Amino acid sequence: MAKSNHSAVPEFILSGLTDNPELQAILFGIFLIIYFTSVVGNLGLIVLIQISPQLHTPMYFFLSHLAFIDFSFTSSVTPNTLVNFLREVKSITFYACAVQLCVFIMFIVCELYLLAIMAYDRYVAICSPLLYVILMPRKLCNQIMACTYVYGFTVGFIETVATFRLSFCDSNVINHFYCDDVPLVALACSDTRIKELMLLTIAGFNTLCSLLMVIISYVFIFVAILRTHSAEGRQKAFLTCTSHLTSLTIFYGTIIFMHLQPKSSHSLNTDKFASVFYVIVIPMLNPFIYSLRNKEVKNALKRIKEKLCLAIK
Repeated sequence: MAKSNHSAVPEFILSGLTDNPELQAILFGIFLIIYFTSVVGNLGLIVLIQISPQLHTPMYFFLSHLAFIDFSFTSSVTPNTLVNFLREVKSITFYACAVQLCVFIMFIVCELYLLAIMAYDRYVAICSPLLYVILMPRKLCNQIMACTYVYGFTVGFIETVATFRLSFCDSNVINHFYCDDVPLVALACSDTRIKELMLLTIAGFNTLCSLLMVIISYVFIFVAILRTHSAEGRQKAFLTCTSHLTSLTIFYGTIIFMHLQPKSSHSLNTDKFASVFYVIVIPMLNPFIYSLRNKEVKNALKRIKEKLCLAIK
């Protein structure tokens, strides 16, 4: 394909996770089960929070948005991945690839900051329990989430425009199972220095900024817990954070693993398989993390089951 100043690629080919047909069939079944579980878990959690008055608190308000974000960003990738397991040529159009990238970046950024916001919410609940409702009114929570979505979309849009302004004229095979920034930039035949600097700066800023918010919040939380004289009070305060800490550890742990590898051992294939975990698996795990270890969610679910049984009888 001849080089030009503009992209001459009408579509991209995704290399996928494997070329082995038998392994693709197995992966299709595994991914389908995981995605179905993720959809049911996240949408079920949203519905449960909406219909349970006892869960109408800032903590569960943010949790419902976390479930929505998890559902959204896994849905931006997984259905197309499932279809590609059944196709010999895993193609995606130029504009569909751009939309997928923008949506994916938007919701990843939103999740980073939402996890940080949830850490601050736990800080307020534990350090100022009597003022919790006053300090975290519903109007403020709505404004915080609106700003998070707007910022996430802005970052996604800017990054996507910068990527797709590059020229793609030599190869159109993306070494990934979805349209991701790094493998797309690796395909470009034009100067990518500005885009690479943007990618490093924006990704680094968002990761470090959100992680710093989390660390500061939990430093104050742990100090408050240690100052609690009652052992039962300390245990109760710590238990309110365990689900969020578990989710934080899995999500940030995966991202840090991907970005802090030595260049000598880093490869797009490593990124590809690490991406499976945070794109496909984590959205399935979060509903279980926040429900199986949360008494209020389990009690709300129990009440709904009892009402359904009475309605059926």
